[in-house]
Amino acid sequence: MLLSTRMRCAKLARIIGALLAAAALAACSTVRLAYNNLPEVSYWWLDTYLDFDGSQTPKVRDELAQLLSWHRQNELPRIAGLLQEAQALAPRDATAAQACRMADQIRERLLAVTERAEPAGTELALSLTEAQLQQLERKYAKNNADYRKDWLERSTADVQEKRYDRFLDRLEDFYGRLSPEQRDLLRRQVAQSVFDPRLADAERRQRQQEALQLLRGFNAAKPSAAEARAAIHAYVMRIAEPPPGPWRDHQQALLQEGCRNLAALHNTTSAAQREQAARRLQAYQDDLRQLVAAR
Repeated sequence: MLLSTRMRCAKLARIIGALLAAAALAACSTVRLAYNNLPEVSYWWLDTYLDFDGSQTPKVRDELAQLLSWHRQNELPRIAGLLQEAQALAPRDATAAQACRMADQIRERLLAVTERAEPAGTELALSLTEAQLQQLERKYAKNNADYRKDWLERSTADVQEKRYDRFLDRLEDFYGRLSPEQRDLLRRQVAQSVFDPRLADAERRQRQQEALQLLRGFNAAKPSAAEARAAIHAYVMRIAEPPPGPWRDHQQALLQEGCRNLAALHNTTSAAQREQAARRLQAYQDDLRQLVAAR
């Protein structure tokens, strides 16, 4: 339930593999206050999907506050450790295997948060009304329309340019300005990518329909909390570990591609660029530890 924010903090998360959004918030001294306000931000984000009623609101707010407290105490130190590992790697050449190992560690942290949120999420899911599920359906439709406009209605060249600009922005925020040769390498990587926005769109729509079917099933069958939690956990794990098929193959190909590309580009960086990356990572660690100490 911890949600994404924007600007430099979100860029850090993406660069090192989509660290928890809360960690990205914590890793920027300018938004330490935002980390402490995550329960409020999270509540309003979730409310756009589910339109909470008066009985749900105080419970959701309280659960989000508890989740943040747990995350601060248990997860921020672990994320600081991941940043320390990344800092140790920054001065040297990297391998795709090292990049993928970092991605695996980040995935573990993401799953730890979802597991922690499962009991509260289950209680909320069992309380949702049909009107709220219709609101969720409308929100999904809006998201799908936005995605279509952003990705599916563009030419291949426009999609590649959009991805190139995003990667360039994130990398230069981390390493500093890339050289013309590094920019050329990034353009080639994007042009050769296996990324398929239509496949991603189809998978997202399928997940949405599964979620709606699951939640409407709860309304009809009235399962116990244990049964509902098991079903929600299985749904989450299908997203984390897709069953064999085209989407799983595509996801794995994208992961391996990302690891290769990050290592290849990192290995072209100068000593000054690597020093800047190391300084950034150290500053992020310092900020995380200050947040942990402030609990």
